[in-house]
Amino acid sequence: MLKMDAGFSGGRIVTVVAAALVDAERRVLVQRRPPGKPMADLWEFPGGKVEPGELPEAALCRELEEELGIAVDPAALAPATFASAPLGDRHLLLLLYTLREWGGEPRARHATALQWVHPPALRDLAMPPADIPLIGMLEALV
Repeated sequence: MLKMDAGFSGGRIVTVVAAALVDAERRVLVQRRPPGKPMADLWEFPGGKVEPGELPEAALCRELEEELGIAVDPAALAPATFASAPLGDRHLLLLLYTLREWGGEPRARHATALQWVHPPALRDLAMPPADIPLIGMLEALV
């Protein structure tokens, strides 16, 4: 059981948004982190940090355009689940949305690769620790 004061010294909370893009075959898109970045070569859901004063949905639309070159209507984002995890002297709050409609064809602009996988196959990929607890919820949703 997590004690309310355990392990967090009041450092900064980093809010990150991510999307599970779902295609017609009920697969989700993951991308491989590039070399030289923290957690290089791990597979993750596309997304990124929420900037100060930015709404999570706006941040996710911006990140998906930057990372994948796709246009997203914020109304198409469906909140799915979240993860909370320590991140050094900070704490990560990861908000995952599902997305079934977007404009354009996703392409890897910053990642080294993209891959469409059925949710159970996510368990076979090396992923960041904060992403792993999200898999079960995706299996149920998709």
